[in-house]
Amino acid sequence: MTQISTADFRNGMVIQIGDALLEMVEFQHVKPGKGGAFVRTKMRNVLTGRTLERTYRSGERLEEVRLIQEPYQFLYSDGDFFHFMHRQNYEQIAVTPEIVGETKDYLKENMECALLFHESRVIRVELPNSVDLLITQSDPGVQGDRSSGGTKPATLETGAVVQVPLFVGEGEMIRVDTRTGTYIERV
Repeated sequence: MTQISTADFRNGMVIQIGDALLEMVEFQHVKPGKGGAFVRTKMRNVLTGRTLERTYRSGERLEEVRLIQEPYQFLYSDGDFFHFMHRQNYEQIAVTPEIVGETKDYLKENMECALLFHESRVIRVELPNSVDLLITQSDPGVQGDRSSGGTKPATLETGAVVQVPLFVGEGEMIRVDTRTGTYIERV
């Protein structure tokens, strides 16, 4: 850990306050006409995903944490754990469902992803920005039905449900944005 000043803040930076690891989502330097300057921040807890807002005096010092990102391949889930293999040394690691979180909706066997480590402990699974998944169940679109904005729900091979356009059918491969969980295009 290294000491940083509020002048060193940048988006994506991870700091430690107590036991909590907080990722900087956004920050704003404020210089009021009266009083000292300060920095207003919005941070997300890396482990829980909760966001919080904090204000720091200009020049205040904090502890920056260096996280290590390693390339892994998702192998399988046995119900209790998600199993990953390191891409270079083939070492396998089991990760709990709490750490995998919402990314489980887009994890497919043999998928390339990255594990984020803090002091040799996995704290997050990071997926590519988009993944290609098969639609396993989808009702046929009804011509003229625009009440839902021209979309319908479709169940993917991973179990996730995504809104897709009416022309997309069962058995087709689609590309899904893993950050927002939205349909991008047919593949």
